[in-house]
Amino acid sequence: MRHALVFGASGQIGLPLLGALRRAGWRVSAVSRQDQHDEPGLHWLRGDFAQLEELPRRVDAIFSCGPLDAFARWYATSRVESPRVVAFGSTSVETKRGSADPDERDVAARLRAGEATLFAEASERAAAATALRPTLVYGAGRDATLTRIAAIAQRWGRFPLPRNATGLRQPVHVDDLAAAAFACVSAPASYGQGYALPGGETLSYRDMVARVLGVLEPPPKLIELPSPVFNLALLAAQASGHATGLGEAAVRRMRSDLVFDLAPAQRDFAYAPRRFLPERSMFDPR
Repeated sequence: MRHALVFGASGQIGLPLLGALRRAGWRVSAVSRQDQHDEPGLHWLRGDFAQLEELPRRVDAIFSCGPLDAFARWYATSRVESPRVVAFGSTSVETKRGSADPDERDVAARLRAGEATLFAEASERAAAATALRPTLVYGAGRDATLTRIAAIAQRWGRFPLPRNATGLRQPVHVDDLAAAAFACVSAPASYGQGYALPGGETLSYRDMVARVLGVLEPPPKLIELPSPVFNLALLAAQASGHATGLGEAAVRRMRSDLVFDLAPAQRDFAYAPRRFLPERSMFDPR
C-alpha cells in the first residue's frame, strides 16, 4: 500500500485529492490546521508549517495543496524522505509579475522563489518534483474570485462590470486539479517539470461572470458600465468594505487575456479539464 503525505488536505483542492488517493488504495497522512476525524486509511495530523505533529519518516509521495512558498520553506528543512513531490503554485507567477500593484508583484516573486526552492531541494535529494499552476480556480465555494462575485451579486441583486471586460479566462474546477495531481505523480514525463493547468474552455471575463450570475436564484442582473462610472462605483464599494482585494491592477486585468496552453499537461499525464458549466452549488461557501 503506497503512502502519501498531503498538506492543505482539508482545502478546496486537498479534499478531492484525498478522495482520489483513497479510491486508488493509498494510505494517507493528511495535514490540517483544524481537528479532523480519522478514517480507515486516513490519518489526520493537526498543525501548520510552523508547528506540526510528528510526521512519517518516509512516504511514497508528498502533495502540497496550499501556499507554495510556505511549503517550499518547510521542504527545504524537512527530513521526510519521498521520491516524489507534487506542489500547487499558480499562474499568477506569470500574470502578476509585471503588475502595477507591489503586493501582486510580491506574490509572483514568492511563487517564483518557491518553485526554485522546490526544484533545487528535490534535485539535491534525488527526488522528482512537479509544480502545478492552476488558472482561476472554482468549484468548492472556497475560491476568492467567482464565489466572491456570486456572494456580492446575491447581496445586491446585481453585479457591475466595466463595459470592456473582454479579457479571456480559463476557469478550472477543483476536481480537475486534484485529478491532475494524482495523475502526474505516476507520470515520469512530469518529473522535474512545471505545468499550467487551465480549464477546458476559454471565454471572456464578461461571459464568465454572466454564467455565474445565471445559475444563482434569482439571477442577479449584470450591469455593464463605462469605465469612469465603474471606477466611481468601485471606490464607493471599497469605502463600504464590499470590494476589498479588487484594486486597479485587478480591474485592468479584466481587459487582458490570461490564457495558458494545456497541451503539455495533456501530453504528459492526460490532463482533460471540463468546460466551464457552473452550477449553483459550486459557489456555496463551505
